[in-house]
Amino acid sequence: MSHPFFTSTMKTVFIDGEAGTTGLQIRERLALLSHIKLVSIDPAQRKNPQAKRALMAGVDLVILCLHDEAARESVAMIDAIAGPRPRIIDASTAHRTQAAWVYGFPELSAGQAALVKQADRVANPGCYATGAIALIKPLLDAGLIPPDHPMCLPSVSGYSGGGRSMIEAYEAGQAPLYEAYALGLSHKHVPEIMHCTGLSRRPLFVPSVGNFKQGMIVQLPLHLSSLPGQVKATDLHDALAAHYAQTNDPADPCVAVLPPTDDLKLDATALNDTNRMELRVFANDTHGHAVLMARLDNLGKGASGAAVQNLRLMLGV
Repeated sequence: MSHPFFTSTMKTVFIDGEAGTTGLQIRERLALLSHIKLVSIDPAQRKNPQAKRALMAGVDLVILCLHDEAARESVAMIDAIAGPRPRIIDASTAHRTQAAWVYGFPELSAGQAALVKQADRVANPGCYATGAIALIKPLLDAGLIPPDHPMCLPSVSGYSGGGRSMIEAYEAGQAPLYEAYALGLSHKHVPEIMHCTGLSRRPLFVPSVGNFKQGMIVQLPLHLSSLPGQVKATDLHDALAAHYAQTNDPADPCVAVLPPTDDLKLDATALNDTNRMELRVFANDTHGHAVLMARLDNLGKGASGAAVQNLRLMLGV
């Protein structure tokens, strides 16, 4: 199926799960786009499969902001539509490693943005996974890190990434100031990270949540002496810079590769309410240590911002 790009025609969009955190933010962002008309289902008909399928049959694109099983059910509804079907962006985990779905990180590699533009089905990346993949893939592609290198990914996010129960607990003052979680070491983002980077060894991913609503830092600490060859911190920075010089949209670059901050500190909340991500390499040459940092808004480039970026590519608005 072919799709027109960058047309001025009004496009209709249905957000399935518009009352959730990601859905609400997507609504706010899409309300600023003049060529998008948002379509909502009557709340009384939300659990009516026939009514929902009929509504989806009449729109250009559906964004799924649902739990995995509900997202799969909505995709099955769309598959059952006779005649033209809407294109889909799925913000759940359900389809991120499936070959039939295009991964919605346009800066992933050269040509990825074109794949998103042409796709009928796009899997929106996970928030932590966006930062991890952004750091790891360029280094693997440049041969600086082997696919089986043991990696740790200590990370922190604002509490808005934890869903309604976590948000309510923090906003009611009933949650700790800082909490490590998913310590069973089997977080759902790990297969996505491996699938999209080419890692053959499972990374040790340790997420945590802080008492702030939005913002995220994903870290990749490295002992430079453990890498093959004589890799220096400047090599890591240069590989990141070269990668995103090729894959960023020149008119609206979303990923910036920057030098270390002057004070050697990093505020997790500095990019809130944007669709930006910043990558930096902090290093100590004397000790042979480096830590790569990805900073983003977990609800921006990590969720709703990325969904709107993908929508604009797909619908040409």
